Amino acid sequence: MPKALTTTDYATRDDSIAINSYTTVLRRPRVPHDVFATYWRDVHGPLCSRIPGLAWYVQNHLDREQDAHLWPAIDGIAPFAHYELDGGVEIGFASKADQDVFNAASHILFADEQNMFAATVAYALPDGSRTLIDRIADPIPNGDDGFDRIHVHFGAAGNDAETFGTYMTEFAETLAADPAVLKLRLHLPDRYDNAEPAPPAPNVDHLVPDERALIAVMELAFESPLTRRAFFESDTFKATQPAQKANIAHVSAFAVSGVYTYVRDKQLTTAGLRGSRQAQLIERLGANNQIAADVRELMRTGSVS
Repeated sequence: MPKALTTTDYATRDDSIAINSYTTVLRRPRVPHDVFATYWRDVHGPLCSRIPGLAWYVQNHLDREQDAHLWPAIDGIAPFAHYELDGGVEIGFASKADQDVFNAASHILFADEQNMFAATVAYALPDGSRTLIDRIADPIPNGDDGFDRIHVHFGAAGNDAETFGTYMTEFAETLAADPAVLKLRLHLPDRYDNAEPAPPAPNVDHLVPDERALIAVMELAFESPLTRRAFFESDTFKATQPAQKANIAHVSAFAVSGVYTYVRDKQLTTAGLRGSRQAQLIERLGANNQIAADVRELMRTGSVS
């Protein structure tokens, strides 16, 4: 697919998401990956999109068939043990009142998780997430946009959440200042508590080992894998390694196969209204009538005003 890259920084367009969550997802082992991905995109996705209160809903699908160089191996920092993922989800809100509205109706959504997910873990971000740089023009990607995207999960070396958060913020700011980094979005969630597992989805595992209780997640985008590999070999990145070893105990990186946006700024995208693949067909065929106000109203309410 064609890339839409500019020199403009669009980072501030994410500031309206005051409260966020980042949820890791693992598919059920006997559900084939293509069935899982289709169901998540085109059945579960539109269902979630219609829950009232949402301001932001993005599915990041992760590719298990990833290359071995997503993140450099650094002595003293180990991968998370037995850590496989099929996705990472952002669900965000413009206010606490909106989040309460969503939570009151979310049982409809969470009852669906058992159809495809073996495990989901919702990390709370009550102060939101932070986009430090974003030079990718499209605000509502729906698929593979051609950029080299990864999600990197970091486990703290100690138990002090404030110290870890301060370090990860400074680390992210250093990386975001390099021209090779097209996008960097940082998630610093609250420490996860197994005594209050989230989300409350029945028949789905929500527990984490100790090393995954206090984490940070960094979303990174590069122009290509070559650009990413060159960046990791740069003096800028190498200079960060001593501090990484002092503050990070575990790290695992995941390749992103597609980004699917269903709700932005409280508005349903075409993917949110119709399903991700249907939205791709509408765009491919240039079916402008399908995105007209009267058709959107019909599909959303069942009537034409």
